[in-house]
Amino acid sequence: MSTPIIELDAVTRDYGSPPTVALQGVDLRIEEGEMVAIVGPSGSGKSTLLNIIGSLDRASAGGARIAGNDVARMSDAELSALRAFTIGFVFQQFHLADGVTALDNVATGLLYTGMPRRERRRHATVALQRVGLGDRLRHLPNQLSGGERQRVAIARAVVGEPKLLLADEPTGALDIDTGASVMTLLDEVATESGAALITITHDLHVAARARRHYRLDGGVLRPADLELAFAASTLAVDASAEAAL
Repeated sequence: MSTPIIELDAVTRDYGSPPTVALQGVDLRIEEGEMVAIVGPSGSGKSTLLNIIGSLDRASAGGARIAGNDVARMSDAELSALRAFTIGFVFQQFHLADGVTALDNVATGLLYTGMPRRERRRHATVALQRVGLGDRLRHLPNQLSGGERQRVAIARAVVGEPKLLLADEPTGALDIDTGASVMTLLDEVATESGAALITITHDLHVAARARRHYRLDGGVLRPADLELAFAASTLAVDASAEAAL
């Protein structure tokens, strides 16, 4: 039996004094190749959970293992290496460097691997071709559309062939049609590479593309029934429209 890519056991994260609890006893197992969506409103703890899963933060209590590694026992340098070789991040606001070509933005995803610059750029070229931007290698971010910028971000996330892709509101800055095409691309890239894809979103339509669904609210993570969520959302819209009459 393979080792899960993510194992969270009763993970709690709190901040400050007196403590503000952001996550409460979160349990989660994700295998390589799985597609999982985590939905929840603003302030529900989604960003904190993403940071724990992505090894950007440590739990206050409980256990967190990524690709079999106990992150509580790892140094900052070891965590940086883990992220470089195991995890790819896709963010809502793209996080591309201004004044830097698409090619070199993607090549930065390999900076911590120790790979020579020429080799990094070769891999970046292949990654951009993979997401349909082989003709945009020399374009700067401000010369690209929102959808193209997100494709560059996806290329950067997958250039190192990670086992885990973390997408944080990946369609939040895009229109509906562009967002749908970006999610299709993410699904295809994850399927081709065998990477697990975890999408954190407030958009039920984006979440519905995953195979497994969770809802995070008040720092508590539970399996989600998207059919019920869609029904509740429809009722809320209907009630709002009726109140406006």
